[in-house]
Amino acid sequence: MMRKLITTILVVFAIQSVAFAQSVDVTETFKKSFNETVQKVQSTEDADEKRVLLNESFSKMIVAIERIESKANLSKEESAQLESFKSEIQDKKSELNGTDGFDKVLDKNLNDFSDYSQQYFQQADKTITIGLTAVLLIILILILL
Repeated sequence: MMRKLITTILVVFAIQSVAFAQSVDVTETFKKSFNETVQKVQSTEDADEKRVLLNESFSKMIVAIERIESKANLSKEESAQLESFKSEIQDKKSELNGTDGFDKVLDKNLNDFSDYSQQYFQQADKTITIGLTAVLLIILILILL
């Protein structure tokens, strides 16, 4: 495990030094990650496990954004885009759990909710473009969480 982590970090630094000035659409990274969650949710029968999978996925995305906001050198526009995206993810998590004025998603509707959430992220009318360095941090954080 430690060897894999060190290798991953070295690859990230190598890519970072080669492509420092490039920009990447961060929403694609989250879409791919959430797609994996939806597949797991769909293949699971237990409603409690489905809810845990969705909560963990939303939490991982929020934590990744918060870590990027605190560690990456982002422009005001990039920070605002990430903050908006984080707020949308938090709203989905609140809806799932019935907090912050939302009705809790019923156990029987968890598959539909995961599909709905995935479609929501897929059809988001915004593209969050940040530097490649920040995207690599997001990918690492999502892998390690």
